[in-house]
This record gives sequence, C-alpha cells and structure tokens, in this order.
Amino acid sequence: MSKPLSDHDRKKQISVKGLAGVENVADLKKNYNRHLHFTLVKDRNVSTKRDYYFALAHTVRDHLVGRWIRTQQSYYEKDPKRVYYLSLEFYMGRTLQNTMVNLALENACDEAMYQLGLDMEELQEMEEDAGLGNGGLGRLAACFLDSMASLGLAAYGYGIRYEFGIFNQKISSGWQVEEADDWLRYGNPWEKARPEYMRPVHFYGRTEHHPDGVKWVDTQVVLALPYDTPVPGYRNNIVNTMRLWSAKAPCEFNLKDFNVGGYIQAVLDRNLAENISRVLYPNDNFFEGKELRLKQEYFVVAATLQDIIRRFKASKFGSRDIVRTDFSTLPDKVALLFDITLSFCLAWDICIKTCAYTNHTVLPEALERWPIDLFQTLLPRHLEIIYEINRRHLERVSSRYPGDMDRLCRMSLIEEGGQKRVNMAHLCIVGSHAVNGVARIHSDILKATVFKDFYEMDPHKFQNKTNGITPRRWLVMCNPGLAEVIAERIGEDFIRDLDQLKKLCDFVNDEAFIRDIAKVKQENKMKFAVHLEEHYKVKINPNSMFDIQVKRIHEYKRQLLNCLHIITFYNRIKKEPNKQWTPRTIMIGGKAAPGYHTAKMIIRLITAIGEVVNNDPVVGDRLKVIFLENYRVTLAEKAIPAADLSEQISTAGTEASGTGNMKFMLNGALTIGTMDGANVEMAEEAGEDNFFIFGMRVEDVDAMDAKGYNASEYYNHMPELKQAIDQIAGGFFSPKQPDLFKDIVNMLMHHDRFKVFADYQDYIKCQEKVSALYKKPKEWTKKVILNIAGSGKFSSDRTISQYAREIWGVEPTLEKLAAPDDPK
Repeated sequence: MSKPLSDHDRKKQISVKGLAGVENVADLKKNYNRHLHFTLVKDRNVSTKRDYYFALAHTVRDHLVGRWIRTQQSYYEKDPKRVYYLSLEFYMGRTLQNTMVNLALENACDEAMYQLGLDMEELQEMEEDAGLGNGGLGRLAACFLDSMASLGLAAYGYGIRYEFGIFNQKISSGWQVEEADDWLRYGNPWEKARPEYMRPVHFYGRTEHHPDGVKWVDTQVVLALPYDTPVPGYRNNIVNTMRLWSAKAPCEFNLKDFNVGGYIQAVLDRNLAENISRVLYPNDNFFEGKELRLKQEYFVVAATLQDIIRRFKASKFGSRDIVRTDFSTLPDKVALLFDITLSFCLAWDICIKTCAYTNHTVLPEALERWPIDLFQTLLPRHLEIIYEINRRHLERVSSRYPGDMDRLCRMSLIEEGGQKRVNMAHLCIVGSHAVNGVARIHSDILKATVFKDFYEMDPHKFQNKTNGITPRRWLVMCNPGLAEVIAERIGEDFIRDLDQLKKLCDFVNDEAFIRDIAKVKQENKMKFAVHLEEHYKVKINPNSMFDIQVKRIHEYKRQLLNCLHIITFYNRIKKEPNKQWTPRTIMIGGKAAPGYHTAKMIIRLITAIGEVVNNDPVVGDRLKVIFLENYRVTLAEKAIPAADLSEQISTAGTEASGTGNMKFMLNGALTIGTMDGANVEMAEEAGEDNFFIFGMRVEDVDAMDAKGYNASEYYNHMPELKQAIDQIAGGFFSPKQPDLFKDIVNMLMHHDRFKVFADYQDYIKCQEKVSALYKKPKEWTKKVILNIAGSGKFSSDRTISQYAREIWGVEPTLEKLAAPDDPK
C-alpha cells in the first residue's frame, strides 16, 4: 500500500485563506526557542521530544493569555448574565491542535516547526488526552464549552480535576485490562492553579436548631483548589474558562489533640480528604451509590456555588469588595440551594429561577437514588432542607390532585419502598425552571413515561434541546481534507454556521465534487489502515468497507447484534466462498466499566470472533474484525473520518441522543441505525432514503414489553441466527474453553432486556442493502453528500443558541472581541 499524505504535507496543499494562518512564522520560531531554552530546559543540555511539545504548547498558550484576560475584563465591564455549566465530566481530549485551529495558528505553527526540523504530528502525539469523562456526556460538555466561547457567551465550565481520568484499556489475551490514566505525570501546560480562590467544603457533622436558625457544626472541611483552563472561541478572540476543582486537606493540625505518635497518622490521613478528586468513576449510564461519589458531587457543587456568589457580588475585574448584596437579582445575572441568610421561600424561588436540569438517560439503573442513611451521615443539613422541599412539594401535589395517594407516592422526592432513598431526578425537576431531554424522541419519552406525573403538573417546564457537536474539532481539525473540499464549493462560513452545508445539495450530481469527496474518504481510509497495521499487525484492505461501531460497551448499545452479523457474514462466505462478496473491515471499540461482567464478556467475544475470522484463509481480506483498543477522543479523531458505515443500533427508546452518530454523519459515513435518539432527526435531515433504517420503533418495543419477549421463538425460526448462537455456545470461537461464552448465550436466550434477536433479521437484511449499495461507489457517494449536507442541524452552536435563548435568557453573538494587540 502506498503511504498516504501526512497531515503536514496535506496542509501544504491547502490554500483556503481561512484555514491558513497569517501569523508571523519568524516570531513563532523566536518564541518557541525562548520557551525551549528558558522555560523548560534549565539543568540539562539535551532537549527531549516532550520538551519540544511543551515549548510549542507554551508558545501557543502565549497567544491565549492576552485574549483570556481581555475577555474576563470585558465580562466585568459589561456585567452580562453568566452561564455556568456544571458537569462531573469534561472529556476534552487534546488541546494543542484545537487551540491552534481556533486561533488560526495551525499552518503558521506547522511551518515554523517544519523550518526547525520538527514534525508537527509527532509533537501532537506527545500530548496526553485529558480523559476526564466516560463517553458521550463528558464529550458533549467539551463541545458545549467550545460553542459557548464561539458564540460569545459569558460562560464557565465547572467540574473536578481528577488526578486519574478514564482508565487506559489494554487488551491482553482478548480480555480488557484496566491501567490507571496518570495524565498529569508530565504536567499540564494548559492549566493555571488559582489558590487565591480556594474555597472550603464541609462534610459530616450534625445540625443544631436554635431560635435564630439552624447551625451545621462539627464538620470536616476539605479545601477546593481551582485550576483554570482557557477555552478559546473560533477566531473571535474570546477565551472563556473551564475551572476544575482539586481537593486539598486543610493545613491546620491541633497538636495537643494527638496522642503520642499521632502526628504522623494525622498527616497521612490528609490523603483521605484529597481522595475526593483522585479518580473519575468509570461508569457510564450506571449509578453506583458510593459515598465517595456523593462526596464528589457535593464537592463540585458547593465549591462552584461559592465561586458563583463571589463573582455575583463583585462588579469589576479583580474586585474583592462586595458591591451587590440583593440576591433576588441573582437569576438576572446567573443561569444555573444554598443555606444562607435568606428566607426559605426567597432562597427556593431564586434556586428555581436560576437552575435548569438536562436529563441524559432514561435507563432506570442510571438515575440517582441516594440512600437516606448515607445522605444523613455525609450531609445532615442538606437532608433536612430536602425534607422541607419535599414537604412543600407534596403539599402542592395534594392541592392539585386531592386524594391521589398513588401520585403523591410516585412524585415524592423520598422513595419509601424498602431502603429510603432521595430521588435526585425528582429533586432536579422540582428545583429547576426548565427540564429538557437531548433529542426530540428522548424528550417525548421523558414526558410520556419517566417524568409523566411532573409533566402533567408543570408542562411549561419541559423542553427539548437536541445535542450537537462542535464542527471545529469534528471536521476542521480531524478532517482537514474534507473541510477543504467543502470550502472550495461553498466558502468557509460553514465553520461558524453549519446550516450552510445545505448548499452542498446543489453539488450532489457534480461529477468533480463526487470524485473529490470519494478521494478524501479513500485517503483517510489509507491513513487509518496504516495506523491499524502498525498497531494491530493485521493487513487491512483499504478498498473494503470500513464498518465502525465505537462507543461504550453496554448491552443497550447492542454490540452483540453487530457480533451476530459478523458471524452470519462469516458463515455465508464459508458457505459460498466463490461469490462476489462486498469486503468489509468491521471495527468495534469502546471501554467496559471495570465491574460490568457482561460488557467485559462482550469484548472477549469480539476478540474471539476476530481471532477465528482473521486467520481463516478461505475468508482472506473479504472480512476482517478488529477491536479498537483504548478508544478515546484522539483515536476517534482518526477513526471517524475513515468510516464508511456508522453503526447506531441501540434498542429503540434507550439511547437518549448519541453524538458519535453526528460525528460520523458530518465526516461522510452512512448510518445503519434504529429509530432511536438523534438518529430520528438525522434521518429527517438527510432524507430517510439516504439512511439505512431497520428494526423496531419505540411503540413496537412497548408492545413487545406488554406481550412478552420470547427469544426462543426467534432462535427456533431463524436458521442463521440459530447457527450463530450455537457456534458461540459450542466453543467454535473458544475451542480451548467451550463454555467461555455461556453467560452471554444465557443472557440472550433468557434475560435480554434489549431484544437483540427481535431485530436480528431486519438488521441482516439492511446490511445486505448496505453491501449492495457499496458496490455502486457513485450512488454511495451521492448519499454521503446528502448526509453531510443534512448534518448542519447537529452543530453544538445550534444547540447552545437554543439553550441560550430558550432557557438561559442570554443572546449569542458572532461579534469578535478586539485582539490583545488592537486598541479596545
């Protein structure tokens, strides 16, 4: 295989002025050398490759700092309403290239490094992924920060600075093995510690009720130390802030309280407090009711609220004087319960007007229900406040629905059955002025089922905000060839207004454009094939269809359905080896939560199938199966531009939205999917004829639940399905351990909540249509163009604009701030 162009060589060919930097290359080289020799290398004469990366990061960061300071000064001068996005996860990935793109520095930096004899791609590979998230929710938060800055919103992200992010996944003998993600071991050039804004957070203790109020006493204090990371908008000179809190133990030790020798233990016990920000819980769509997790949640909320109120009180940049004391105006200045000296009614009213709740899942095991005993121990005062909120809430429910005890029980914030628990979703709804799902079908399900009682009582609260992705990272940065081809036809404004991609419909029959789109895809595939051969030692056919499913490993996402198709396709090739099959390279990637046995077994099954298929000489290069190890943002940026087919095959009604589906669509893959999450709206935008839709709809799933799902009926009536299951059960893919996959087979036959067999036949037939179309490259590429043209709706700029106008009460703007070297 001829080696494809490197990104450096490709950028040399790109001439679009907006994608090319105009920064003075000589100045960049001068600043780079200054950082290399004075900031980094002090005690040694030899620079390492990591030194070269850090020097470049510091050089680029210099261009951020002036814009960062000016942005914050502007916010204090204009005093706009501020938006605070609180999330336990921010899955940022790498920062260097994204920053260069947003500051229009990429080509100039590339040229400067080239002149210095350095390879930009090698330097970028030195950066650690900031993997402070599990998957979709954390990556969505990162996209939203990019869009909020690009739309000129005075916005802040608040989360936790986990010392260890999502684990690194190794595949050993086919099994997932977890390794700690020590992402900070070499330092992080993009963050700045801000100890002057450290805040105390209290835990444990007890409450004392006095005539003049309630006091929370005898608490344990943990300090929240903020680290700030700049978030640049796209070429508008606005740089917002992501503030992540790190837990620190207080320094005070009262030595007289120690027994002899107790001093050492007291110092060692500081670690217990600092464990709060030690590690990200590696669960996605699963609630683990651990005390440390509740500590993390309260830690980020308590520290952030103190910071918000401090900023609300101040009126000018750097001010520490209190100038605003009327908290009734907080909702006018803050878009988000605190126990301060306000009447309960006023405090609660402010809370509702200020807070908005976004729900990200309908899976019951993912919704938080905290045991009362744990809450009582950790946050005794807050439990009292929740009880009072619940009392007032239930009074309101009773007055609206007198005598309806069942409804009262269903809507309570406290679940009474068995172990008493606080239902956090109910608390969020009651305490917010707006509640939204993240795709139209998801929001409808919330109203119709999960939160039906709350919707009937307060329909005005409920909205939909379909998710989106940032086109900066997920097109311009990861797929510059495609961005260039698009820009040649419709100009560059689509990068800030993705709806302009609709103009590509005019080129769907343009022979040259069809060729250009196909050529970019093939180059991306060749480049990814080289990567796969280097890392997996499997020879890839770059002319095969790249069929990719990358997401967390979970039963509801139905990687097992994909496995059944692979086995069926394999069996068909074996049965008719001389038939002209459409060759496929099927890639599945994703991490399984360490405690999720079934998900880990799914990974083992995928690798076992790959061992058989990839070594079968009859099959050859017509079918290859690869498990993409350690799937993360950086790997996604390579895989998604290379994909021909995107697998979005969750059971209808289970995926809230999905955002990977949008990334594939924007990058020119066709989707095979169920009518679930955002797939529904994607099919509308691209045209259902340009989507491979299969399987049950939500109403079909509901009907099957009512009737009862019987897997054996499908098993007994579909010979190819039976053959595949029998092969898995009989050890065909695990000859040394014939019973290895008995748990998976047992689950599929008797306990499958997600009805894999019910969609099997329709999925296989749909895959046949995919294979048939792929043999007609021109027709395939036309559908690709219509998908790209229809992906404009799925920009996070559109999502954030809707949040801003319809929930937060602020107006986005595309105006640019003056650059630091410009007069104001």
